[in-house]
Amino acid sequence: MPVTSDIAASYRGPARVMRHLLDMGQREDRALAFVMAFCVIAFVAQLPALARRAHLEQADLNMLMGGALLGSVFLLPLLFYAIALLSHWVARMLGGQGSAYGARLALFWSLLASTPLVLLNGLVAGFIGPGPALSAVGLIWVAVFAWFWLTNLREAQRPAP
Repeated sequence: MPVTSDIAASYRGPARVMRHLLDMGQREDRALAFVMAFCVIAFVAQLPALARRAHLEQADLNMLMGGALLGSVFLLPLLFYAIALLSHWVARMLGGQGSAYGARLALFWSLLASTPLVLLNGLVAGFIGPGPALSAVGLIWVAVFAWFWLTNLREAQRPAP
């Protein structure tokens, strides 16, 4: 199934999509592609807000974009790998029986599945700016991401059928 269809299906039932991804076998290249796709989309989502900031503060947009690119695409994936490992360890302490790959896939897929809201957040940040609308969209994104991640992590840490 295409990634876009899986993203839409995640909003209806994240556990089913996660089980489908786990049943496809352990492929580290797929997990890496998921986290890198999220990081690139997160970078793109920052561009409207960076353009707004550059205009309002008379700053150099290229410098702002360079810093965002470094942080989003080169450093953020490393942080996500560490968070996935920590989540695996916590799940193991709580009785989870899944693999570290399952924990990585759960986090990375949850991030990628939440990208429509990340893009919306970026648009609101760029066109409306700070305020209640940006806070509301950010809160919705965090809630949906947390729902996806906890559901997917629970599915990934169950014993295989």
